[in-house]
Amino acid sequence: MNMITRIDPVEPNEAEPGPLDRKRRPLWQKGAFVALPVLLVAGGVSVFNRESPAVAAPPPPTVTVAQPLVRQVNEWDDYVGRFEASRSVEVRPRVSGQVVGIHFTDGAIVQKGQLLFTIDSRPFAAALAEARAGLATAQSDLALAQSDLSRAERLVAAEAVSKSDVERLQARVRAARASVAAAEARVRARGLDVEFTQVRAPIAGRISDRKVDAGNLVAAGEGAGGSLLTTINALDPIYFTFDGSEALFLKTKRAQAAGSAQSPVEIRLQDEADYRWKGGLDFTDNGLDPRSGTIRGRAVLRNPDMFLTPGMFGNMRLSAGGTAQALLIPDSAVSTDQARKIVMTVGKDGTLQPKPVTVGPVVDGLRIVRSGLTPQDRVVLAGAQVVPPGGKVQVKPGKIEPQAVATAPVVSAPVTGEATFAR
Repeated sequence: MNMITRIDPVEPNEAEPGPLDRKRRPLWQKGAFVALPVLLVAGGVSVFNRESPAVAAPPPPTVTVAQPLVRQVNEWDDYVGRFEASRSVEVRPRVSGQVVGIHFTDGAIVQKGQLLFTIDSRPFAAALAEARAGLATAQSDLALAQSDLSRAERLVAAEAVSKSDVERLQARVRAARASVAAAEARVRARGLDVEFTQVRAPIAGRISDRKVDAGNLVAAGEGAGGSLLTTINALDPIYFTFDGSEALFLKTKRAQAAGSAQSPVEIRLQDEADYRWKGGLDFTDNGLDPRSGTIRGRAVLRNPDMFLTPGMFGNMRLSAGGTAQALLIPDSAVSTDQARKIVMTVGKDGTLQPKPVTVGPVVDGLRIVRSGLTPQDRVVLAGAQVVPPGGKVQVKPGKIEPQAVATAPVVSAPVTGEATFAR
């Protein structure tokens, strides 16, 4: 089936404008068609040719600086050692016998000459009486010999007695005098035995506990051959012994050669925060231990209240010399570059400059600098971490001050017991 499409005629007013119609348009429309592309092209060119605004350089970083603190300091060397009694005596009896009395309290402080033990003195008193009797006999024999000699000397003039008889009588007198001297010596010996039955303290100090009780027999003798009754340690003054390095020995010898006084020492116990015990170095051994390269030293301290006891540990610091001027900076300002210690400073041109230094001990939070810095150097205290060496920095003034050191914790004995409620 054929479809016939209807074709409507186009009106003259609805037809597309032809070339003749464009010629009839106004002038402003014709100018718009020409100017619009030119403006678009010019605007695009200006957009692409416009430069981005310049970014301002950031200011140099700011660091806090200060000059080293200059102070007079005393330097010390640290050691660990033990306390020892300045004198120690083992009390042993000088006569054998039975202990009949003990006259001290275990662990008490005793004075020189104080009575400690009593040994039964009756056998020795009897021996003394016997010696005195022998002395009386010897004195009687001497008196008789002297009388016989006197009579013989009067008869010599009348030639009634021979000279040889007189000489024999003179020899008898001399022998009698010797017997008297021997008898007197025996009396003194027996008297000492009686005196030795009272065992007295040979020195003042703290006594140990008794090793024998009353009723026991003790034997006299030298060394281990005699019975040990007790021991006494002299505690005022008291010694502190320690092992030091060869450098300590050389330092002490050179100081003595220079005429310096006794090196002071300060000691603190394990439960103390301060060095409250004062003394001085008074002895170094006559040789170094070849195995360890150390030498034994000894300090002497006053101990009037007998608080310090032999065998106690202590931390000692020995004066390394007199008072000296030192430069101090915060310990946080010192960094480590492999084996070197480095301190960052700011030069005159405002650049960061590292300086190798030799450091010493810490005093109140400040590190002693032995070499590498001058009092005029500007040490960086904070802010150097973000700036490479040689970089420009701005400085902000700071201040170096000693820091309060926290009190060291007191070391107490471990808790090993138990507790119960009070009733």
